[in-house]
Amino acid sequence: MDLGSCYLGGNADAVEFCPHRPFRHVLAAATYTLQEQDRAGSISLFSVDAGAEDESQRLRLLHTVETAGVFDMKWSPASPLLAQADAHGRLALRRLEQDGSDTGIVFTDVCAEDISSSMCLYVDWNQTAESLSVGLSDGSLSVVSVREDRLEISEQWAAHQFEVWTCYFDRTRPHLLYSGSDDCCFSCWDLRESPSNIVFRNKKSHSMGVCCFAQNPFEGNMLLTGSYDEFLRVWDMRLMAKPVNEKLINLGGGVWRMKYHPSIADVVLAACMHNGFAIVKVGSGDATIMETYCKHESLAYGADWQKSEGAEQNGNSSVVATCSFYDRLLRVWQPENLAEL
Repeated sequence: MDLGSCYLGGNADAVEFCPHRPFRHVLAAATYTLQEQDRAGSISLFSVDAGAEDESQRLRLLHTVETAGVFDMKWSPASPLLAQADAHGRLALRRLEQDGSDTGIVFTDVCAEDISSSMCLYVDWNQTAESLSVGLSDGSLSVVSVREDRLEISEQWAAHQFEVWTCYFDRTRPHLLYSGSDDCCFSCWDLRESPSNIVFRNKKSHSMGVCCFAQNPFEGNMLLTGSYDEFLRVWDMRLMAKPVNEKLINLGGGVWRMKYHPSIADVVLAACMHNGFAIVKVGSGDATIMETYCKHESLAYGADWQKSEGAEQNGNSSVVATCSFYDRLLRVWQPENLAEL
């Protein structure tokens, strides 16, 4: 069921629901637009209320910040702090706070740091919120320490031949960092050593660039990779020397983003670029497509689940935000096929 939609001021490429109370209704939507020689962008904050009787209140704009073109953004796992990776090679942190304004929130700059002369393409937090990893367009990886009101580059190295589209801290083994690149390599790094030591590099499985990772929150040994080659792949990470490819599924478009459902086991939301969005069941058996959403008319890039205010989230109340690039469209909707789980 569609809850609401909105056209953004630029090419839409990322959406992230805040996971922290009292801001779980807040959705951040980012843009990246090439204007002559400049890469401009924005982050817009929306209020999402699926239960509102007034349709105009289901998706409501709260605030917009103009910035450099945003390639990626992530909320801290510890607090309502948003990290932004942008086209000017900068990493910026912004904080959500309650105030007495009409919207009830304020979005304030905390700090920013020049990471590289290359573009920052992806950002991920470690689980303690003390470090960020950043993938760069020149093939480098950066690990950045968060020091209260400042950012410090702790390490930066040449990790891949081409653009690093994704990097991901292992949620159960925080010393491991995964990276995926346009060179088709899926790599793993041990951060306990300096410079970081390569644990493994898989060059054969992906026939095109590696775009994203997702780790099963209920089974930490299960890791997913998404690729331009249209396949979602499932890995068992217990065999670190050489990951075991258990299963794969063709989603009909480049798998740009994947997000596990916050409370329903084995359910994954995928942004499939040229083939809209898909909800996939990835369990111990075969991976299967449960539902597709094809109401966007351009590249399917951003996708996220809203975290429910309740202790347990019912499938009927699952809310999804998605965005597409060239048509600048943000949509908020509810899947139809999760109630049976």
